[in-house]
Amino acid sequence: MQTATRPPARAVPWHRSAWFETLQFLALIGLLAGFAIQGAQGMGYQWKWDKVPRYLYRVIDGEFIPGPLTKGLLVTLDITWIAAVLALLIGLAVALLRLSRSVVGPALAWTYVEVIRNTPILVQMLIMYFIVAAILGIPRQWAGILCLALYEAAFVAEIIRAGIVAVPKGQREAGLSLGYSGFYLYRDIILPQAIPLMLPPLGGVLVNLVKHSAIVSVIAVFDLTTEARTVISDTFMAFEIWLTTAAMYLVLTITLSIGVAWLERRYQRH
Repeated sequence: MQTATRPPARAVPWHRSAWFETLQFLALIGLLAGFAIQGAQGMGYQWKWDKVPRYLYRVIDGEFIPGPLTKGLLVTLDITWIAAVLALLIGLAVALLRLSRSVVGPALAWTYVEVIRNTPILVQMLIMYFIVAAILGIPRQWAGILCLALYEAAFVAEIIRAGIVAVPKGQREAGLSLGYSGFYLYRDIILPQAIPLMLPPLGGVLVNLVKHSAIVSVIAVFDLTTEARTVISDTFMAFEIWLTTAAMYLVLTITLSIGVAWLERRYQRH
């Protein structure tokens, strides 16, 4: 009896190896840092990196006291996770409306998606705060959260709709033949197959949500960007504070990307 042999693993080209890509990334970071340093020197700017930590945290009498940038980061995290949950729920509802057999539902869902995706988020934020929130008495931070959730939900809806449509029709027919219908058909058969297809683009939406959360600074919500602007106006440390703020956003987005990649690999294994 012959045993199956595994085909030999293909060697990864050197220009596509993880080490080479890491070196490329580090070289890019070094190049950008070099440009920033050269630009600051050309302006006669005096670096004050030693003063940055006090705006992140302080320890007084053994007690940890978060600085303004850390407080802003916590507000950004609070806004992001609430808006992300709302965006996923609203996006799922809109996607199911677009796939429904009614006449009004798909028309309303299509109108919502096209209006939101084709107007600037800054305009939407100002409309939400100065008109909708003022009429309904919505607090400032919740106005920002709702605007972000509604904006990202339009993209989430299209991702979910595309993932559901990508599931072969035979799976739906097989579920119907087994007695599944409505909620149970989607929960047990369609969505488990569509989720692995949705994860990569949904990860991109979550990353964009973190970056777009900075727009709440225009309505004076004290997020990371607003706190950074306040510190800069007090200290004139524009280079140090903005670079630190960018690094904090980068840590958030990379962490999200790694988490989504882990989920994707887990779904593929199962």
